Amino acid sequence: MSKKLTRLLLILSVIIINIGCDQVSKNMIRNRVDSDQNIHLLGDHLTVTRVENSGAFLSMGDSLSSSLRHVLLSLLPLLALAGGFLYVLLKSNLSTTSLIASCFIIGGGLGNIYDRIVHGSVTDFLYIQFGFLHTGVFNLADMSIMAGACIILAQSFFQKKG
Repeated sequence: MSKKLTRLLLILSVIIINIGCDQVSKNMIRNRVDSDQNIHLLGDHLTVTRVENSGAFLSMGDSLSSSLRHVLLSLLPLLALAGGFLYVLLKSNLSTTSLIASCFIIGGGLGNIYDRIVHGSVTDFLYIQFGFLHTGVFNLADMSIMAGACIILAQSFFQKKG
């Protein structure tokens, strides 16, 4: 198998696996958890709950008009992700780590945009709290995006200068 084909299969596999895991988890939550239900795990450190987020991160943009929200939260991010996808396809000298991290970001972004377009909102369902430290409610797509961004940030921080 050629190096280009192997690379393309890696790109598509990572993106599709990210979208698939995200969508399976969201469908499970939509089908099994009521909107007002809280399931506490690991003591009270991890809570599974169901929140339909029509805005962006932490519900920002939730109060925008429907058409403006569609443009700002679906169309523009979709264009950015398409640009990212073209970037990873065409930038042949990306390290494998950067390539996979970028695909995590693209896959997570596509998972959330799919929700926004098909369901009108993004299903968030995980909440973590340890003492005074806590998160907002998030989903696996958000975890993919954050993991990809952290990997890229760590790689750029630890990359040798020279």
